[in-house]
Amino acid sequence: MTLKSSCNMKNGLVIADSGAIFSLAVIDKLEILNLLFDNIRIPMAVWKEITLDKTTKQFQTIYSFFQDKTVQIKGFNELTFLMDYGESESIILYKELKANFLLIDDKKARKIAESFGLKCIGTVGLLSVARDKNMISKLKPLFERLLQNKRFYAVELLNAILSKHGENKINKI
Repeated sequence: MTLKSSCNMKNGLVIADSGAIFSLAVIDKLEILNLLFDNIRIPMAVWKEITLDKTTKQFQTIYSFFQDKTVQIKGFNELTFLMDYGESESIILYKELKANFLLIDDKKARKIAESFGLKCIGTVGLLSVARDKNMISKLKPLFERLLQNKRFYAVELLNAILSKHGENKINKI
């Protein structure tokens, strides 16, 4: 699903999963969430995942950005047999809060979420929208930083997005 194309319109409520949070943090682009969405929320399971390792370089940034955005799910988490707690609680929170988007990178969890009718977007798609809206000038340096920081994205996907935006392709890192 796509985000609104108008630069002055935000896209309602997004529920974010930890993988996308870590990816945005390593490239110093968490603020894109504030620019694209009216409201950002994470379930407690994601909060526990993103604040577990206090020694990471991004810990303080992540902690400060999300400390007032956590929500406890109300329902029973019946999805833990299909995926991890963060992903499953993100899907449940999306449903409970009637969110507009789920920011999730895990392929299996995203496929399950979409089978439930959730509108999903990943980090790469979010960055592409931000580039379309002139919130960032170049994607290639960000994509290279993602790969250098062991964030796992298919180079073919990254290159397809770079090509769409008229940027040079990435050589395997």
